[in-house]
Amino acid sequence: MKAARASASAKVILVGEHSVVYGEPAIAVPLPALRAEAVLLPGEEEGLRLVAADLRRSFLLRHAAEEDPLALAVRLALRACGLREPPSARLVIRSAIPIAAGLGSGAAVSIAILRAVTAACGAPLPPERLNALAYEVEKRYHGTPSGIDNTVITWEAPVWFVRGHTPQRLTPPRAPKLLIADGGPAPATRVMVEGVRQRFESAPRRYEALFARMGAIAFEARAALETGNLAALGWLLDENHRLLQAIGVSTPRLDRLVEAARAAGALGAKLTGAGGGGNVIALVDEAGRETVRRALLAAGAERVLEG
Repeated sequence: MKAARASASAKVILVGEHSVVYGEPAIAVPLPALRAEAVLLPGEEEGLRLVAADLRRSFLLRHAAEEDPLALAVRLALRACGLREPPSARLVIRSAIPIAAGLGSGAAVSIAILRAVTAACGAPLPPERLNALAYEVEKRYHGTPSGIDNTVITWEAPVWFVRGHTPQRLTPPRAPKLLIADGGPAPATRVMVEGVRQRFESAPRRYEALFARMGAIAFEARAALETGNLAALGWLLDENHRLLQAIGVSTPRLDRLVEAARAAGALGAKLTGAGGGGNVIALVDEAGRETVRRALLAAGAERVLEG
């Protein structure tokens, strides 16, 4: 086994959160500048030691619990290499992706591990196999995941997702430039989803119309992505945010960040993820990126990441 280094990107939901639960499409995109990394260094250990620097964890693989997602990713990689026993090596994992922020941190770490270990043993995985193994690890994190995180991160390409269907890769002529502004802690996704469901049940016709419009926006956003029409895409992000406000998942702080991004010249902005807190994304061009970043910080963003 040789030394190897691999990485994987974060991801963000571009349009379609919440409405995707009701059968409408969503689009997720990678954030290539925001990454997790795994480095395998052979030798000098009595077995295979995992060092998760950001989590302050260090443990031998043979001592790890079966349900540990990091250990599972390593075991699946070794199995793919045809190795029954782990080699003497150190696997160091680092990530710049915030945890529990809707940015796919777990899937990115899993994919980086799978890539590094299989590269080290000379058997790199084809994307389809890598995606399938990453999905197995996602089950340990989320129980019944949609598969959107591992798919968009494996291919590092935008993904079209409809619940119950295999995600489809999209091939835009240019990737959208996004800033990700942290709007503070958010409730658990399941809490936000349940709140929307309760409101839906109390006013089904109103919410069906809102979700249908979100679905239409997803189709329009796909067309804008695939034709490189970023001005149209920005308008659609703005419209999607207004609908997310209407279903009650935005907050005054998130709205303030969205408004600040638009006022500073962003092509469009919206909350991303379940809402109630969490992140705002702003679509920017290269010339206006720094101005928008400063405006987001001035409006109260805890940090602004570049995707």
